Amino acid sequence: MSELKERLRADLTASMKDRDEVRTRTLRMVLAGISKEEVAGSAARELDDAEIERVIAREAKRRREAAEAFAGAGRGDQAAAERAEGEILAGYLPEQLGDEELAGLVSAAIAAAGAAGPSAMGQVMRLVTPKVAGRAEGSRVAAEVRRQLAG
Repeated sequence: MSELKERLRADLTASMKDRDEVRTRTLRMVLAGISKEEVAGSAARELDDAEIERVIAREAKRRREAAEAFAGAGRGDQAAAERAEGEILAGYLPEQLGDEELAGLVSAAIAAAGAAGPSAMGQVMRLVTPKVAGRAEGSRVAAEVRRQLAG
C-alpha cells in the first residue's frame, strides 16, 4: 500500500476518534475516490502516490468549484463547508507554486524553446507541465504561458 494512502487511512481513524465530522467525511470521500480509481479499467490495481495525489487534486478542484457555485447562489453556509473540505484536501497535496515561481519556470521554458507568439503555446506547455506537475493547476499554468507569450 502506498505511503499516502496509509497516511489517509491513519488520519481517518484519528478523525473518527476525535469526532471531527468534516475531516472524517472528507477523508472517507477521498478514500472512496481512490478505491473507485483502483478498480476502474480492465484490472484492479494499487495506485501509487502520484496517482493518489491526482485523485486528491481532482477532488480539491471539485470542492473549489462547488464552493464558487454555492457562493454565487447565495448559499454561504454550503460554500463554507466545501471550502473547509478543500482545505483539508490541500494538506495532502504538494506545496503549490507561487506566482513568481510559476512565472520564472514559464519564462525559462520560453527561453529554452526559443518560443515567440501565441502559436508556440503548445511547445512551451510541453516543457513546463512536467516541471509543475501537481504543484500548479493546469489552467493557471496556461494563463501564465499565454500572458508571457502575448507580451
